[in-house]
Amino acid sequence: MELLDWLNTPAFELLGKPVPYSDLFGNICALATVVLALRRNILSWPVQILGSILLFSASVSAGLGGNASRQVVIIVAAVWGWTQWKKSRETSGEVIVRWASWKERGLLLAALLIGTGVFGWILALGGWSWNPYPDAYIFIGSLVAMYAQGRAIVEFWFVWLAVDLVGIPLAVAGGLVFSGAVYLIFLVMVVLGLLDWSKRSKQTISAPHRSATEIGRDPDD
Repeated sequence: MELLDWLNTPAFELLGKPVPYSDLFGNICALATVVLALRRNILSWPVQILGSILLFSASVSAGLGGNASRQVVIIVAAVWGWTQWKKSRETSGEVIVRWASWKERGLLLAALLIGTGVFGWILALGGWSWNPYPDAYIFIGSLVAMYAQGRAIVEFWFVWLAVDLVGIPLAVAGGLVFSGAVYLIFLVMVVLGLLDWSKRSKQTISAPHRSATEIGRDPDD
């Protein structure tokens, strides 16, 4: 209990708003997660789990029920994504990235839209968030992005970009100014990640039964 109290005490003020330690350290972990994901480093998943635990505490203290619930599910999703990347490394020696099919893109979009509507209604009905639908959008968007990330699909960067554009004003309005500032940094990192994964997806062709083969080279060379 003392640890939770300390985590929610202000570390400093930003634009006249207190920044709790949970928000500070949680977002540092979140930034590290993006850097590691860009490098396709499997450590991105445990770092994300730690960051989500810290941000759960920050969200509860800020009265953002949807965002707090998001952190719990992110932890579960991160465990799944961790196992997927581990399998990929064991099979091909690295995490192979690819563009999604149009069917996969349609399913991701449908999950985002329908999930946001349903969860936003639940948050509004229970009075668990002061801004239920944007809060739900961030929650569902994060899950969709993490699913796509676990599948090593390039489009996961687009989903994170869409989440960040709503997350910035919502975090600031909820008093988590530091989180809003970090979201701005995320925007730059997401663009870099998108460019990097897009380039890598064109460099390799992957098949379920063998390692990736570089385009433009004879496999027998």
